[in-house]
Amino acid sequence: MSSSNASAIEPAAAPAADVPRSTDDVILDAAAELVVQLGLRRTQLAEIARRAGVSRPTVYRRWPDVRAVIGALLTRELWRTQQQATRAGDDRESLVAWVVEVAVLVRDHQLLGALLRSDAEVLLEYVVERLGTSQRGMLDALREAIELGQRHGSVRAGEPTELAAMVLLIAQSTVQSHRMVAHLLPEAAWQRELATALNGYLTP
Repeated sequence: MSSSNASAIEPAAAPAADVPRSTDDVILDAAAELVVQLGLRRTQLAEIARRAGVSRPTVYRRWPDVRAVIGALLTRELWRTQQQATRAGDDRESLVAWVVEVAVLVRDHQLLGALLRSDAEVLLEYVVERLGTSQRGMLDALREAIELGQRHGSVRAGEPTELAAMVLLIAQSTVQSHRMVAHLLPEAAWQRELATALNGYLTP
């Protein structure tokens, strides 16, 4: 989602190739590599430290356990993914196109896609069973976009936070169920029908 819709929580954008990475990013990058290679269940904090080239106490000073590392990693990657999409305007059509674009980027993200394919049940603990930092950031951005759409007159009346929560649920469930219906909904149809669902929900 675009930087113009930033929430109060703003993890750093991906560093340029010639900019030294912070220790936090080195650790999170190592965790991402391990999750893609081994799966979430088999990723251990000691191995994250080894892959990052740091000591275990260095990791523990930042995060108490693997769950906390993965939570921080998901927040960073979802934020970076949102930054790749921009909203063209304040109207409903721009809002819907933006949400669909973010949904595609999340679905096709190497790490997030690997989690959806191999560790969906564990991933649900991070993105469904609790409202974490990553979801709060998305909700804030969606709420702000919905408020703009309401002022524009193309988004229906309603409490913006409630509408944002439902838009997040629609998009999130569509991404999580993509593989199940891929043979029924080819790419163009998947994007079109997600847009139709969101437009139907948000139209005055």
